[in-house]
Amino acid sequence: MIIRVLIGLLFSLASVNSPAETRIAILDFELRDLTLAPGIPAEIQRTASIRPLLAGELASAGYTIVDIPLAAQQSADGGVGYLFDHADAAAELGRQFGADYVLVGRLHKPSFLFAYLMGHLVRVENRTLIGNIITESKGPNVQLVRKAVESLADKIDGVLDNRYSPPPPGKSKPR
Repeated sequence: MIIRVLIGLLFSLASVNSPAETRIAILDFELRDLTLAPGIPAEIQRTASIRPLLAGELASAGYTIVDIPLAAQQSADGGVGYLFDHADAAAELGRQFGADYVLVGRLHKPSFLFAYLMGHLVRVENRTLIGNIITESKGPNVQLVRKAVESLADKIDGVLDNRYSPPPPGKSKPR
């Protein structure tokens, strides 16, 4: 009898200490290119690569990634930057697909030399912006974008559950 009680106690402690499932929707990043040659194909491709890389990093830390179809995202978006600037609209979109949090992202490129990966992290439950997260990326090469995404994932995780461990410098996870 005592053994059953101890086993039951161990299982209940394990369930209390295990992190609850955190469901996060990551919307496709939008490109805000302020350079003299905006919207070149390489920048569009780089911008499109951010969401899947970020989803992979957060999934590796145990987050459940909620997929919101592009059509639903576009339908909820009142124009360029709308969801980025309206946490309530982003939260409503996340609620429709069962997310706890929504990350609305932007690649802000003020120069040819660097760009910023920006994310607004919205808590769906109370429709509140809980994180304005920014990471700098110097140069457009794939490895630098990957490192910036890892940094972004680390900062997002710092606001949420603190379970992500980025790879050490120079040791990005292979894709």
